[in-house]
Amino acid sequence: MGAAFVGRVPSIINNIRMRNKLLFSYVVIVMIPVLLVGGAVIVYLREQALQSAIAQTVNNVEKIKAQTGNLLRVPTDISNLLMFDSKLNAVVNRRYDGMLDLTKAYHEFDDFKEYREQYREIESLRFYSFNPTLVNNLEFIPVDADTQNALWFKEALTGTEIHWYYIRNEAGPMPNLLSLVRQVPFPEHRTSGVLVMGINQGELNAMLSKEPFNTMIADEQGIVVAAKDPDMVGRTLQELELGFDVHNRGKGTYKAEVNGESANIIVDELLPESSISGLTVISIFSTADIVSGANRISLIGFVCILMVLVTALILVTMISLLITKRLQRLSEDLNAVARGDLNVVTRVDGGDEIGDLSRQFNRMVESINELMRQVYDTSEKNSRLELAQKDIKLKMMASQINPHFLFNALESIRMKAHIRGETEIARVVRLLGKLMRKNIEIGGGYTTLQEELVMVRSYLEIQKFRYGERLQYEVAVDEAALMARIPPLIIQPLVENAVVHGLENKEEPVSVKVTVSLHDGSLHTEVEDNGNGMEAARLEQVKASFKGEEGAEVGRIGMRNVHQRLTLMYGEHHGIRMDSKVGEGTKVRFTLPVEEETHCIM
Repeated sequence: MGAAFVGRVPSIINNIRMRNKLLFSYVVIVMIPVLLVGGAVIVYLREQALQSAIAQTVNNVEKIKAQTGNLLRVPTDISNLLMFDSKLNAVVNRRYDGMLDLTKAYHEFDDFKEYREQYREIESLRFYSFNPTLVNNLEFIPVDADTQNALWFKEALTGTEIHWYYIRNEAGPMPNLLSLVRQVPFPEHRTSGVLVMGINQGELNAMLSKEPFNTMIADEQGIVVAAKDPDMVGRTLQELELGFDVHNRGKGTYKAEVNGESANIIVDELLPESSISGLTVISIFSTADIVSGANRISLIGFVCILMVLVTALILVTMISLLITKRLQRLSEDLNAVARGDLNVVTRVDGGDEIGDLSRQFNRMVESINELMRQVYDTSEKNSRLELAQKDIKLKMMASQINPHFLFNALESIRMKAHIRGETEIARVVRLLGKLMRKNIEIGGGYTTLQEELVMVRSYLEIQKFRYGERLQYEVAVDEAALMARIPPLIIQPLVENAVVHGLENKEEPVSVKVTVSLHDGSLHTEVEDNGNGMEAARLEQVKASFKGEEGAEVGRIGMRNVHQRLTLMYGEHHGIRMDSKVGEGTKVRFTLPVEEETHCIM
């Protein structure tokens, strides 16, 4: 039953009108999936925004922990130094006879002042001592009853570990600060005291001021010691009504109601080095603030998608009506042609596929009529074409015979000159035959540097025969580059130019040097002569002729051909470079890229 229904599906679809098929396809394939995907994307964006905010906050909390740890390391190191400071020991444990001795001792002890001035992390330094002869100068403070009953003082006397407390100084001039509290024992005197080092509140708050969310640091008593909002410093976590007990929950990520709004709270703990009590880092961000942007963007996107879908539905309906009407008209014209009416001209307009099909239909009808008139003409043309092809084949065979005749004639001349003892003439004729054969055999592919240099040497030997001692030449080649593949006739035209123009208007001997080297992954070729050279203006004309510029010097076709082939195959920077000075000669050079392993032109 199911298989039979599946087999009938194509037939059912084919029986539905085109307009209804377009509308149904649009709703099922486009509208419904887009709405479903849009809804899923909205939920996904909201969740991703929340997760991203949590991840960012966790990273920020870790950063705050690291920065706070670095800041608290300074007072920790200073407290370690003061634990064994002999000057502090002497000042605290000495019994003073009067104010003069005490004032002098206070004046000589300037370590606390130096630490405050040297380290911006330190706001205050105080030492609480049981020495009754001391007087409170805001640095050395005798222990009174209130101090002995303070929690931080009692905890400090239990050991020498470091404690961190937010110490309030309601009755004194000292500010309320997060403070390092540590007992400093003096075993030789069987006494001890308590060091209290206040941390710079501005440094603590500065770390949190740039945080994107509400971030704070609290001590073990639940007192906020630093916060992004400075007004929160000194308040307890209970007063802030975070919605849960931070101390009982500990480190983690929580959801809670803060000020009546759903929020995410990141809690982490920091235990500074050598400390027995630590700090808690808390970061709070409102869920609504995080997802509001994603919700707003999603809502705008959803509205836009809905508007686009509705607009598209209207357009699909209109287009389907236009398509069906035009197809119906074209179908009627096709039926007329099928009945044998070759005078039908369809009137379906438009520049789309249906319009193209209409025009193709009209051209097809015209072509059928034209084809019937051209049957006899085509047959006659085919006959003439066959005759022309035979004539071309005969001419091609003749063109292949001529070079062989020329080579055979040159070889006969060479042999006769050799028999008569004219060895020099025989050698030049052989070189000329070799040069001509190479030129004829060259195709559109590549040759090797070695084969190109054979043609160069043959040409130079022939010119040497012509000019005698007036021409001297040298070919210096890197042996490693001989098998490099290069375009044919790429060096010989440059050598020809050097010989022709180097000997021009010069009676003294002229030297032509060809240098080919391989380095830096490139084949470097240079052709140099010591002829008369040329002036700067004419040199510029010659260079312009390479590019075929208007008004450039006519001639030097071979060099222009070489330049254009190099630039087309390898780029402008591989074209010919030419230098010349009057009375010194001319130098022409170019480079080609070479593969390092095979030394083949790329």
